[in-house]
Amino acid sequence: MGDQKESLRKITTTLALKNEEITNFICCQKQSLENLEGNSSRVQEDLETEFSSLHSVLDDIKDSMVTRIKQERASRTYELQSQLSACSKALESSEELLEVANQTLCSSEADDFTQAAKDIKDSVTMAPAFRLSLKAKTTDSMSHMMVDFTQEREMLQAIKFLPVPATPEILVSECQVCDNTVMVQWALPEPDSKIDHYDLEYRRTNHEGPPRTREDYPWMVVEGIRETEYTLTGLRFDTHYMTFRVKACNKAVAGEFSELVTLETHAFLFKLDAGSAHQNLKVEDLSVEWDSCGGKVIQDIRKDKNRTNQSPMHSPARTAMNSPKRVPSARVGRDRFTAESYTVLGDTFIDAGQQYWEVRFDKESKAFAVGLALRNLGRFDQLGKSNASWCIHLNNWLQQSLTAKHNNKARTLDCPIPDRIGVYCNYEEGALSFYNARTKTLMHTFRTKFTQPVIPAFSVWNGSFSVQTGLQVPSAVQSSQRKNSGTSSSNTSLT
Repeated sequence: MGDQKESLRKITTTLALKNEEITNFICCQKQSLENLEGNSSRVQEDLETEFSSLHSVLDDIKDSMVTRIKQERASRTYELQSQLSACSKALESSEELLEVANQTLCSSEADDFTQAAKDIKDSVTMAPAFRLSLKAKTTDSMSHMMVDFTQEREMLQAIKFLPVPATPEILVSECQVCDNTVMVQWALPEPDSKIDHYDLEYRRTNHEGPPRTREDYPWMVVEGIRETEYTLTGLRFDTHYMTFRVKACNKAVAGEFSELVTLETHAFLFKLDAGSAHQNLKVEDLSVEWDSCGGKVIQDIRKDKNRTNQSPMHSPARTAMNSPKRVPSARVGRDRFTAESYTVLGDTFIDAGQQYWEVRFDKESKAFAVGLALRNLGRFDQLGKSNASWCIHLNNWLQQSLTAKHNNKARTLDCPIPDRIGVYCNYEEGALSFYNARTKTLMHTFRTKFTQPVIPAFSVWNGSFSVQTGLQVPSAVQSSQRKNSGTSSSNTSLT
């Protein structure tokens, strides 16, 4: 009895689900019928509008051509009538002169005849009939106004509904990802002269496979592309991949999207570890500013906390130190930098590959340094003053200088001080290079052998800086590294 009830419950559940499925399908079909009615009315109205516009164009052309025919007829009528009138007057004058001449011939008086003959001769010489051109000024032909609409009629007879554009295919082998730009290229199965433009959509993702039901990032749209390729520039690669799709559009309708194509967008991405920062450094996301009152503020907050019964979990000091945006500290179990080590570290170690990032700094800072450090860098250690860190150091105290520092050794760099520095690390090759980020000019290279993971490190005193991550190694930097890889470094004394 119990098994039968359980079986019946399963059947009931199945039927209920099926009924729900059928109900949903019926709702969809009813909605489709309503949509069909609306869409049919819309396209019919569009068709009538287009034909009305076409009729209007034909009527305008007809009126213009009829007007030209009337103007040509009026012009020729005037010419012919003018010439006809002139000929009629000349003929009338000539007939009168002829009658006078005949009367003179019949005259019997010699003196009158001589004078009359002389007058008739002078009149004939000046007669309009002898000064009149008997060549027609125009013709009665209107053949130059004839038309032949055979070609146009064939074009009109070829009018039909616009087909839905074919689905493009993204040519993965032709796509390129470099220098934080992505060039996407696609093609149609067959050429289509009716294509007006393409719409490209892309989305950042950390998953290489098919899209999930819920993605972390929305689709971004680029509309109105006239060519079969497009380059996205100025990108920040803060995810592992980017997914692309494209569709073709004519004047009336858009086709289906292409198959999704996912391209790898490898770049070094990290944040600043606020938990490692000296108490005089104010860290906000990827920006750092020197705060001379930082230590005093925290001490005052701690004193205030001890004087109150406020919960430590919600104290101002704890809230400031444990921002919810901060990822877990890379210096687990270690204290923040202190004393004169005004340092802050990145939150991601480098233990393989080639990585690149840039830092923009205030050139008026009293002191600034950028480089790499080992995980065992001491909390009192300044960058470049031990064998656990390598850096470029800007000093604006008393006299401005730019030096490369490692293991408490320094080399003065003879190059202009840029406002943005690019940092390149090749872990396997043991290369740490610094570039003018704008010109990609090499400033200095450390060559060593990394025996343990390293981490981006920064230091500032009486100044500020901001870091840009999610960058690929620029082509110019890669070219520079290949050119210099076989040469010995002049900086070996610092490594």
